[in-house]
Amino acid sequence: MPKGLDHLVNKIHDLDMKFGLWFEPEALSMDTNLYKEHVSWLLGNNKKHLSQGRNQYLVDFANPAAVTFLFKKISKIIDQIHPDYIKWDMNRNITEPYSNYLPKEEQGEVFHRYIMGVYRLYQMLTEKYPNILFESCAGGGGRYDLAMFYYAPQAWTSDDTDAYERWQIQTGTSYVYPPAVMGAHVSIVPNHQTGRVTPLHSRVNIAMFGTYGYEFDLTKLTKEEKEELKKGTEQFHHFHDLIFKGDFYRLEPSNPQHGAWEVNSKDKQHAVVCYFYGLSEPNHGYYHVKLAGLDPDQLYEINGHRKLYGDELMNIGLPLTEDYRGREDQYWSQPKADFDTKIFELKAINE
Repeated sequence: MPKGLDHLVNKIHDLDMKFGLWFEPEALSMDTNLYKEHVSWLLGNNKKHLSQGRNQYLVDFANPAAVTFLFKKISKIIDQIHPDYIKWDMNRNITEPYSNYLPKEEQGEVFHRYIMGVYRLYQMLTEKYPNILFESCAGGGGRYDLAMFYYAPQAWTSDDTDAYERWQIQTGTSYVYPPAVMGAHVSIVPNHQTGRVTPLHSRVNIAMFGTYGYEFDLTKLTKEEKEELKKGTEQFHHFHDLIFKGDFYRLEPSNPQHGAWEVNSKDKQHAVVCYFYGLSEPNHGYYHVKLAGLDPDQLYEINGHRKLYGDELMNIGLPLTEDYRGREDQYWSQPKADFDTKIFELKAINE
């Protein structure tokens, strides 16, 4: 980079955008100064052959000196370029849990002391740089412990960004954590993990129930895809406060192969529902899903036209398919696709 990373960051900030760095501070390679100057700081008995994973070794985070060293190195980079966001990744399995710093009678404490060292580095960095957003990550779905959220308010939910898989992953994660902490992105198709092709709007809708972001080469998108993503960004901003601050519900549709999420505002005046279809079916019935947490006596307008009371929506259900009686030609021409999604916005109205 001819003018240095700090020049790039300044250019990004001049565009009124924010800049992030992706760190993996716990791993190191043989061609680094840290390895050459402090081989005793490697995790594993350095008197024996140590295995590499992803061409890497691990830093002994049970050693306070190693943690302090990394804090100074990372601080130097942060002070130079002033990033707004840091993703702290960890993708290397601990294969030799031995600390050259600890005495032999404490080797059974390596795992515990290691993660305490991780917390210590997080503590020092977040105290010194309180305005930087930290995201934790470990192989996708790792480090989802409550202590980690004390330092990093969001975590990467999974490297698997396939819409169908993410529906299940984010549903399972929601049993413990709210959507606001789930790292969720719209990615390319065929998906790099599953090879599956899913509709762009479904990838957008599912990622919206998380931190939301994009991960692909924007220069390779079609004009139509760019326009759809623009609308997706607008949709995310429209529902952001509702999804991040509202009450989240996992719903059970009448068709067990499908799924649905609902988020209600605290005052029950606004709600959003995302319905997920699995495999497309011919001649399907009129699906519905019973909603939750609404005001039973409140009248709600659905997507700007249909009107139903809260007790109807919770006891009979939200109709998911349109009534095509009298316009059968439109029924046969309606789009059909696997892994489709629909967004329903509910607003309380008075009549």
